[in-house]
Amino acid sequence: MKMQAVRRGESLYIYLAGELDECSVSRTREEADALIDGGTGCRIAVFNLAGVRFMDSTGIGFLMGRYKRLKTYGMEMVIEDPNPDADKILSLSGIYALIPRV
Repeated sequence: MKMQAVRRGESLYIYLAGELDECSVSRTREEADALIDGGTGCRIAVFNLAGVRFMDSTGIGFLMGRYKRLKTYGMEMVIEDPNPDADKILSLSGIYALIPRV
């Protein structure tokens, strides 16, 4: 899993690429949490999933955990441009009821 982050105004964009599964989620979680913790002044975090080739339930847990962490900072979270395979898993999980897709 590769992660890149860009800050644009009050938005923190986090781009994920690769497989979001049990093997990669631990390191990805640490990196994402460090970005969130350092995101002072941001209003929203945009998780771009266009490059995520595979995601399982661990990936859904990863997103839910980041959602909860962002809420403690008063920040919103959205999911941007999930690839079709990830989108199917996310739709079936019902996660879009909490974390909007843009």
